[in-house]
Amino acid sequence: MKREGWFAPYASSYFWRFLLIIVLGALTIFSASSLMYTSGFLISKSSIPPENILMVYVPIVGVRTFGTSRAVIHYVERLIGHDTILRILSKMRTRLYNILEPQALFLSSRFRTGDILGMLADDIEYLQNVYLRTVFPSIIALLIYAAAIIALGTFDLAFALLMGLYMLVLVVVLPLISLLLTQRRQRQVKQERNRLYQKLTDAVLGMGDWMISGRQAQFVATYEADEREVARTDGALRSWARLRMFIGQAVVGLAVLSMLYWSAGEFADGTIAGTLIAAFVLVVFPVADAFLPVSEAVEKIPQYRNSLERLDGVEEAKGTVLQAPAAVNEEAAALIGSIQASGLAHIILKSAGYRYSAEDAWSVQNLSLDLPQGRKVAVIGRSGAGKSTLLKMVQGVITPIAGSATINGVAASAFGEQIPQVIAVLNQSPHLFDTTVANNIRLGNPGASEEDIRRAASLAKLDTLISSLPEGYNTPVREAGQRFSGGERQRMALARILLQNTPVVVLDEPTVGLDPRTERELLATMFEAMAGKTLIWVTHHLVGAEQMDEVIFMENGQVEMRGTHAELMEREPRYRKLYELDRPVQFMEADVSEQA
Repeated sequence: MKREGWFAPYASSYFWRFLLIIVLGALTIFSASSLMYTSGFLISKSSIPPENILMVYVPIVGVRTFGTSRAVIHYVERLIGHDTILRILSKMRTRLYNILEPQALFLSSRFRTGDILGMLADDIEYLQNVYLRTVFPSIIALLIYAAAIIALGTFDLAFALLMGLYMLVLVVVLPLISLLLTQRRQRQVKQERNRLYQKLTDAVLGMGDWMISGRQAQFVATYEADEREVARTDGALRSWARLRMFIGQAVVGLAVLSMLYWSAGEFADGTIAGTLIAAFVLVVFPVADAFLPVSEAVEKIPQYRNSLERLDGVEEAKGTVLQAPAAVNEEAAALIGSIQASGLAHIILKSAGYRYSAEDAWSVQNLSLDLPQGRKVAVIGRSGAGKSTLLKMVQGVITPIAGSATINGVAASAFGEQIPQVIAVLNQSPHLFDTTVANNIRLGNPGASEEDIRRAASLAKLDTLISSLPEGYNTPVREAGQRFSGGERQRMALARILLQNTPVVVLDEPTVGLDPRTERELLATMFEAMAGKTLIWVTHHLVGAEQMDEVIFMENGQVEMRGTHAELMEREPRYRKLYELDRPVQFMEADVSEQA
């Protein structure tokens, strides 16, 4: 399907507003020109004794009228222009969010954090200049160019063509030269600033490690060196901008001298009155003000192109997420109510396979899995084995290229945004928002009562911790949950999942980074609190595998081993060795003593 551009849809939607902005911009230049013309006439007329006071009074009224109208029209033009552009920016941001949101589970693997922040904070904002500083000024300049030549042509066609040549240099020749000379550097500056954005973002995220390693001075030195390189390129652009402005002002100066020479000659020939010499000369300046910004406007095109390429790249990436047909979505929506009422969800994968592009190897291939309600499955394998792809198929984020992934007979991808009503996810780094403990837990069910929140916290074994906090459930967790340890943050996320109360829960390595004892205690709490729910537990470790109904070991997108923990311990030496490595002797003895 052909993608919409980032400009064409808004040009058609806001056509009449754009037309009004251009007309108001042209009227602003007309009022400014009329003001200078009338002022020049008034000054000249006042220098000689007037035959009648009305000969001076009328220009005085004209100066006041055009002076006031110029300010008012310019204000209205700015008001409508910025209001329109802000509306467009709002729609662009919404569109960008709608492009990014379906890719939420892919963002970290497809894009760098700095790129995402750059698109959200810089690229969309930067595109407003396309209209305000490039499109509108260029169209207005062309209109004024045509009007000026026609107006001068009524007096002297040859001189009108000469002035048209001067204006052509400002409107066409100088902008094209500027574009040719600076497009490489403009693009380079934009790309280098993007890289600085990425580097700074990466450094901020890893600031603690820079400090611990004692290499913060090294980072600052390298960052400042990169910044100086950008500043050097930027300095070259500024040098050209000064030269370009000098050339533009020199052309304007030639136009002024030519106008002075021509108007004086016209006066000598008796074609115009002497009081119009200053009027004709002064009108050059506001007209030139409409032409001079065009060079800078055209010069920025390479930077706009770079922003558009990044936005198009994100939109192209969205196309790789396969969606189910709309008709199936309706079937899934009708199924949601019965799943919530019965609490029963049956997940089936039949010979499912997926790869991210035709050139890539299969991330998952020929995988079959039957998960009736309440079944607990552990999916084990090293990084890149296909575990994450399996989860994405179960959650409906991607549609299998081969085989199928269904929930109660309906394609998992058909549930779309309603999948959180069926499947909850507890991952390795759940985010806690900078609000109260109660609000963070309530995220699982915004309509939950205080009693529901307390019950979920109790099941997650949080009640003792919360009761020790200064404000109990109203205690702020601070940014990203800094108030709590890793295990405590996971328990809070667990309470959120319990409050969500879905029939299926995905545990995506929720104990990574925890010490062995905390890991065992948290797993025990999870398995106890989620009794009766379907569990799909993705992990690198085998701690707690004995509590699963089935253990699946994946390698290169395929199932290498599967069975119960006891079966694999008995028949698979590799599994037995991995389990022993994952379970230190002291913990195995502790388990034996607990069971005794």
